Amino acid sequence: EMQFAEAARALGVPNRRIIFRHLLPNAVGPIVVAFTLGIANNIVLEAFVSFLGFGIQPPNYSWGSTLAGAQGVLVAGNWWWITFPGLAVVVTVLCINFIGDGLRDALDPKIIR
Repeated sequence: EMQFAEAARALGVPNRRIIFRHLLPNAVGPIVVAFTLGIANNIVLEAFVSFLGFGIQPPNYSWGSTLAGAQGVLVAGNWWWITFPGLAVVVTVLCINFIGDGLRDALDPKIIR
């Protein structure tokens, strides 16, 4: 138990108010960050599995299958076939992480604005 929750309970504050006033505002930031990191992790995982050939199959496209198909033409000097899908994965994951960080900053009650 956290001391501020025990102090509020000792003062006779109802449990509902303790939850909505003290516990939930402190829990929202880490939950949002964990959620966005999970999304970014799943994007990288899907690209990796598709790159290995176990993910989305060729009639449907994903960045991982595009990277796997571009391996053969990389030797021929077509470097952009593998560069741009790889950069798309990196930029997407970074953007999602920045969005999660911004939401954490916006929702964190400890940050003085």
